[in-house]
Amino acid sequence: MDLTGKTSLVTGAAGGIGLATARLLARTGAFVVATDVDERGLAALAAELGASVTTVTGDVSSPDDVRRMVGAAVTERGRLDIAVANAGIIPLSTVVETSPEDWDRVMAVDGRGMFLTCKYAIEIMLGHGGGAIVCVSSISGVAGQHGQAAYGPAKFVATGLTKHLAVEWAAHGIRVNAVAPGTIRTARVKELGDEPGGREYLATMAAAHPLGRLGEPEEVAEAIVFLASPAASFITGAVLPVDGGYLAR
Repeated sequence: MDLTGKTSLVTGAAGGIGLATARLLARTGAFVVATDVDERGLAALAAELGASVTTVTGDVSSPDDVRRMVGAAVTERGRLDIAVANAGIIPLSTVVETSPEDWDRVMAVDGRGMFLTCKYAIEIMLGHGGGAIVCVSSISGVAGQHGQAAYGPAKFVATGLTKHLAVEWAAHGIRVNAVAPGTIRTARVKELGDEPGGREYLATMAAAHPLGRLGEPEEVAEAIVFLASPAASFITGAVLPVDGGYLAR
């Protein structure tokens, strides 16, 4: 997957799947606009990738911030070829435990943020003949799970956007796909082991994946970069499980 000369945007790039994706895009030759609310994490990424990356600190739920993120690609390279809508938060709570404020916060980042990233990326891509968007959904955006009353529905937004936008913009050379990761060993997931009931939850989730383990961020990044690359030129509207067989049960 040679992406030399391509300009990419990765939201939520300071850690987890976003960080792994930014690294892989840079390794395959793409220039990366890396964005996050975590300024310190972005600084570490910039030090690691050097001239292959520029960083933008911002909140994907803010239209002005997302316009700045997309605008950075145009400023730096004059175009945007790849957008990875990854930024999100992952609360674990039942509908009884979830407050209206919790719901609004998750929908603002995971739902509205996904919408804004796609919207402003497409506006730029239309000006130079197309591009590829990859939304990061989840197994929770395809099937129901316990304790994800806000997060799961927000990830259904990612899945729905993928399918509708793929149809809407295919004629303009814009492909829109998604990955649906299973439980991935991000920093947040690793922290669960130190929380009450966290070890039991992680053991249960590992057993629920037929491969018998949790996934790694780099494994999801490989799927994202494949979908964004010319190797996937006849794929659009797909939601690719990267889940160790979870959804196949």
